[in-house]
Amino acid sequence: MYELNTQGLKTQVLGSSAAKYDDRYVLRDINYTDYSKEYRANMLANKGLYRENSSVVYLDGNVVYTSLQKDGFIFKTQHAYYDTNSSIVGSDDSYVLEFNDGVIHGSYLRYNAIQKRVLSKNVQAQYNLQ
Repeated sequence: MYELNTQGLKTQVLGSSAAKYDDRYVLRDINYTDYSKEYRANMLANKGLYRENSSVVYLDGNVVYTSLQKDGFIFKTQHAYYDTNSSIVGSDDSYVLEFNDGVIHGSYLRYNAIQKRVLSKNVQAQYNLQ
């Protein structure tokens, strides 16, 4: 599924299978890429849920969020959501975040991709100084 606006490609959603219901799409092996703002990101998961009247995409199972910018931001978890309006990705589950040369583990994550702000709980970090 491709979503276009006047500037070009806004969203690309791929999956190995999909089911369309009255109010939502459910995708297996979702590959969701947001091109809509200055900050661009890709999300992979075993399952994705996208409601037509909502700006939130829900991701379940082996979730991998990858920034398509040069900031090196990648995080992995089992459950996450992505708000397409605000470019906020979050998880209430444990996660592993890879950022440049560092690795961070935590139990809660909210990342505002536009402001480049991370909120987290129970953080354990390893960072290599050069």
